[in-house]
Amino acid sequence: MTDGDFGDWERGIRPDLTFVQLTDAHVRADGTLMHGVVDTAANLAAAVDMVEASGTPVSAFLLTGDLADDGAPEAYRRLRDIVEPAAARLGADVVYAMGNHDERAGFRAELLGEEPSAYECDMVTTIGGLRVIVLDSTEPGRHDGNLTDGQLDWLDGVLATPAPRGSILVCHHPPVPSPVPTVHLLRMRDADRLGAVLAGRDVRMVVTGHAHHAGCGALAGVPVWVGPALAYGVAAVPPLGRLRAGADAAFSRIDVFGEQIVATAVPLSRAGQVYDVDAADRLRMFRQVVGTW
Repeated sequence: MTDGDFGDWERGIRPDLTFVQLTDAHVRADGTLMHGVVDTAANLAAAVDMVEASGTPVSAFLLTGDLADDGAPEAYRRLRDIVEPAAARLGADVVYAMGNHDERAGFRAELLGEEPSAYECDMVTTIGGLRVIVLDSTEPGRHDGNLTDGQLDWLDGVLATPAPRGSILVCHHPPVPSPVPTVHLLRMRDADRLGAVLAGRDVRMVVTGHAHHAGCGALAGVPVWVGPALAYGVAAVPPLGRLRAGADAAFSRIDVFGEQIVATAVPLSRAGQVYDVDAADRLRMFRQVVGTW
């Protein structure tokens, strides 16, 4: 294939819209290493650099929660200083969603430019005719996810009017099961309530993070994408009786091709182990946190 042939081929398959999902960055205010291993801000910067260097036309960056490791305002500023200049150079929008490690006051003030508030950070924007709906699936003091009746009513009202190119729903917690027991415990609670609102509407994909492993599923017939994490990756097939995580950073590209949307995991690095613990002990700890549901 010649360079000219490649250019013709590339033009023939260019997507209508491309979103880059950056999730679970866990940026730290003081630059310390997460678990003593991972430079999370460096991983975020490397992902953004990769996207810029690729020349990919990016419509928007979707940052889908756990952006700061402990919700510190300084961490949000570090993240913003990495992402927003690159987005400006690319002419891309930036969409922020809350995760369970985030704090609403600092998130609003530093990333949204709003007054600090304890209310859910729900929002809606339209990018290239595709409606992007952000739902804050966090609940202060908990690490599993939840949507209130008020949020679901708001979503129902938004979806009452179809968007020109349909909608994607962005939230942190996956509304689908996980093969990793701790992640499964920390998923979105009562996801069928969300499914009831989505059924028969124009939502084309639900985009989530939180799990630290890539995955896909469906809710009420709507595809659900669970993006891999920038901080580290949880092993979906660990040794018997262990829960294991490696310093594997990755992000996602989500491409709109006419009537189809394709999500692709993009590996960024493969490095050392983050943890290797007894599965039963860790599962007991998480059950104490979330209770039984």
